[in-house]
Amino acid sequence: MPSQLVENTMRTKRLPHIWCPGCGHGILMRDVCQAIENLGLPREEVSIVSGIGCSSRAAGYMNYNTLHTTHGRAIAFATGIKMAKPNMHVIVITGDGDATAIGGNHLIHAARRNIDLTVVVFNNSIYGMTGGQYSPTTPTGEKGTTAPYGNIDGDFDIPRLSEAAGATFTARGDCWHVQQMIKLIEDGIKNPGFSVIEGVSICPTYYGRKNKKGGAVQMMQWQQDNCVDIKKAAKMTPEELEGKIITGVMSQCKRPEYTAEYDKIIHKAGGDK
Repeated sequence: MPSQLVENTMRTKRLPHIWCPGCGHGILMRDVCQAIENLGLPREEVSIVSGIGCSSRAAGYMNYNTLHTTHGRAIAFATGIKMAKPNMHVIVITGDGDATAIGGNHLIHAARRNIDLTVVVFNNSIYGMTGGQYSPTTPTGEKGTTAPYGNIDGDFDIPRLSEAAGATFTARGDCWHVQQMIKLIEDGIKNPGFSVIEGVSICPTYYGRKNKKGGAVQMMQWQQDNCVDIKKAAKMTPEELEGKIITGVMSQCKRPEYTAEYDKIIHKAGGDK
């Protein structure tokens, strides 16, 4: 992480971070910070909200208006901030379990409302903080401490789930393709509605060891070789796409934004014609 970016965006007295060596979450946190810097957003106009989990520790390091909330409730708290201060840029940093398991209802209803939040899901396909249990994004057949013989559940496609619920911007990036991930976060912040950007992370400690994926270097190399931009994927056959992760903007549309519609109600209730 460039020293100037650290000085501008981090609470340096809280560093170094506590993530395991090789964890992808530090890269994704840096990407969020870089996106905010690239857009030139004043620090006092940015709020970072997180829940509970490995990813959610990021809010403690980032030097903005931050809120570290309860498990699965980051989007609910962020909704309250946005309703109280509609001009704030509210960014939620959450994990795959925090967002799509205990927090799944908040995710789909925030998408339904199309409230202007940017949700960045650090997806490491496992519950890393609590011991390696399988999560809603653990691929079918992969192992966790609660699935020692392999997970038989299907896994969520986070952008598709969010799009179906009403999100007006959905995307997927990864740890390796840093510039793409930064741009996706920028585009999500600029979208005037509910935006969900999945960041495919790596967890060498629990997911990698349990599923014999190698160390951090090998897991990053796998992303380099197997994450395919959506434009390139459109030219590939189903056989060529087998086992690949498609990245890029998954969907984008326009719908009325929730706080803007709520403001109209306020004016009506106040007697405005």
